[in-house]
Amino acid sequence: MSSRSSGVPILRLGDVLITGLLNELDDKAALAFTDELTERIVADSAGGVLIDISRLEIIDSFVARTLMELTTMARLLGARVIVAGMRPPVALTLVELGIELVGVETALNAEQGMAALGWHQSPQPPEGAHRDSTA
Repeated sequence: MSSRSSGVPILRLGDVLITGLLNELDDKAALAFTDELTERIVADSAGGVLIDISRLEIIDSFVARTLMELTTMARLLGARVIVAGMRPPVALTLVELGIELVGVETALNAEQGMAALGWHQSPQPPEGAHRDSTA
């Protein structure tokens, strides 16, 4: 494991790692996050990574480049990365800065991102669960 920690939680759901980015992520933390996530991809044999950026209100060229590099590294390690939840102001900033997230797959929200990675919400309640028919 990396000696540096970004403080960004990385959760595992099957063979998919789920994480997110916040505005407070500075350059040093972004580099630590990249190290941490790539190490987890290998350690957990992850086939997919969902990065939720819905809480990211602003983006700069460094964070955009970090996302592109992270996506490339993950692909080289055998994992598919989907960036979900981009807000309109973030998209606008990327366009205004002339930054194209080359090779980065996006989804409107985390649910669509997970579906693209092969996860589907079950229309049926889990075995033994009660369905409230009075609602």
